[in-house]
Amino acid sequence: MKKLLAILMALTLVVCLCACSSDSSTDNGGGTAKADFKVGVITIGDDTEGYTKAHKDGIRAAAKTLGLADSQIIWKENILENAGCSDAADELAAMGCKVIFSNSYGHQTYIAEVAKKYSDVTFVSMTGDFAAISGISNFKNAFTSVYQSRYISGVVAGLKLKELTEKGTLTKETQPGSFDKNGNIKVGYVGAFPFAEVVSGYTAFYLGIKSVCENVAMQVTYTQSWFDVEKEGAAAEALIADGCVIIGQHADSTGAPAATEAANKKGTIAYSVGYNVSMLEVAPNAALTSATNNWSVYYTYAIKAVMDGKAVDTNWAKGYAEDAVSITELGTACAEGTAAAVEAAVKGLKDGTVKVFDTSKFTVSTEQAGVTVDADKHVTSCKVDLSYYDYSTGSPVVVYQGDTVETIADGAFEESVHRSAPYFAIRIDGITENEIK
Repeated sequence: MKKLLAILMALTLVVCLCACSSDSSTDNGGGTAKADFKVGVITIGDDTEGYTKAHKDGIRAAAKTLGLADSQIIWKENILENAGCSDAADELAAMGCKVIFSNSYGHQTYIAEVAKKYSDVTFVSMTGDFAAISGISNFKNAFTSVYQSRYISGVVAGLKLKELTEKGTLTKETQPGSFDKNGNIKVGYVGAFPFAEVVSGYTAFYLGIKSVCENVAMQVTYTQSWFDVEKEGAAAEALIADGCVIIGQHADSTGAPAATEAANKKGTIAYSVGYNVSMLEVAPNAALTSATNNWSVYYTYAIKAVMDGKAVDTNWAKGYAEDAVSITELGTACAEGTAAAVEAAVKGLKDGTVKVFDTSKFTVSTEQAGVTVDADKHVTSCKVDLSYYDYSTGSPVVVYQGDTVETIADGAFEESVHRSAPYFAIRIDGITENEIK
């Protein structure tokens, strides 16, 4: 009898172990079985374009972490910001994808409409800005606090300027064209569009530079395109010709770093700070670093949440504290001590002792809607309307009504707190804007 009981107990244990093993590997807490789970991805570009490559690398890393096969990720690449996006989203939903991501702001309106048709699918529009006010429960927005890594990339650039001036390589006597009439060192920036996302980024970059090297002035040139190798290269060339020593960017190609490298090789004092990916391959002598996003952090979180049958945050934005942003490897042209200074600045961002948009660090001389300044021209209030508007008719029409929020708290502008997409659009002193001709 004892022998029979022992055998029965052993068999019961085996059955339980098998059941537990099966449950943990296939059902993930009541969500979709892992073997059947599919992820749909709609991208504005492909691996040849830095912004999209960063997203794709993040998704690949997330899939590996979560044990998903390559075949479970379905890609729709080079999808323009038009009705083709709707078609791509419809196809992915029909193929059984339980979560569908798009990585371009212009996809958002199409993704939102398709989301209404498939309530059992989670749709995420990266850099989108109206999920929270749309009333569409399965539609989400996400971005990173990339302004933090732009600030840190500015610290890298500022240290280089400081080194050049301290060594006597960059002075008003040796390089008069690199200083403006007020004695500020000229810095250039190639931007895509005059949107809040770009304004937030270049302002953070500029403030990062000023945290190390105070006497700087920055010129921003817009290309009116997210990806245009020729325009970005031409914009960089024009800025360098005007004496700009550092060329930053919020544009997705290697055009600006390549142009900066060409100038550097000819003996011009010119250095590049890129975006999304390391630019050392195209600018080994000129590239200092690039601000980047660690997209795997978000994609791992969001995909796992859907797999587990859990809700995804309607607005998600994380920064250095969660390792969601960073800078790429430092180039050999970086100033001595850069790595240590970066580590200290990142620590400050994480513990809150460094605030990117500290209002005591910049002034505003021009009157701007929603912005209030004190006698010293420091911002004391900035109210931002979070409504979503349709501008296609020439005059703005509210599509989704949002709150008007105060964004200044504890002496700093709170970016990506009230929604994930950037909304810092203040034009601060020391930065000028123009469009490439």
